[in-house]
Amino acid sequence: MTIGGLLKFSMIDFPGSISAIVFTQGCNLRCGYCHNPELIAQRPQTAGEPDWEEADVLYYLEKRRGALDGLVITGGEPSIQPDLKDFIVKVKAMGYLVKLDTNGTSPSVLKDLLDNKLLDFVAMDIKAPFEKYAAICGVPVDMEKIKASINLLQNSGLPYELRTTYDKTVLTEADIAALKAQFPALKVQKCNPVKPKDTLKVSK
Repeated sequence: MTIGGLLKFSMIDFPGSISAIVFTQGCNLRCGYCHNPELIAQRPQTAGEPDWEEADVLYYLEKRRGALDGLVITGGEPSIQPDLKDFIVKVKAMGYLVKLDTNGTSPSVLKDLLDNKLLDFVAMDIKAPFEKYAAICGVPVDMEKIKASINLLQNSGLPYELRTTYDKTVLTEADIAALKAQFPALKVQKCNPVKPKDTLKVSK
């Protein structure tokens, strides 16, 4: 996998588990409020950044057996990594729980991972009411794929959460109310003010 970074310890990102977090490099969406724009392009790390290879992450996890419960795989968007499944197989073989953070645009990848019992928790971002998806994401989005991913999670029997980022510059209170009505358990995360240089610029 193309890895953009590793957070070695977290007690808040994997419900009920102490985890490490691996950040994959590359995303297929261009959300204007993105707080990790450095992870969007599928490119190597820039000078001065940690040069994490898959082997480095696996070596770290091997050393931390017994101290960590699980690994969160986030991004970027992990589902666009062609060797995501192979990586998770290696992590699971060490006895770790795996949580996947995804935007839901690759239901075939999600289904394969679920069918092979390679995930223990999934967090999926629902970006907006469906009619606003393209405007929020900055690119056309196949909404049937988003719906398919939601359906997979709702029928998986696996712990999962649906969440949305509430950026008042792009979503209204009515949008959030509509999403909450459609997904009552939706977790709404307020978008904290950030400096313009820290967010993704989307061309008009």
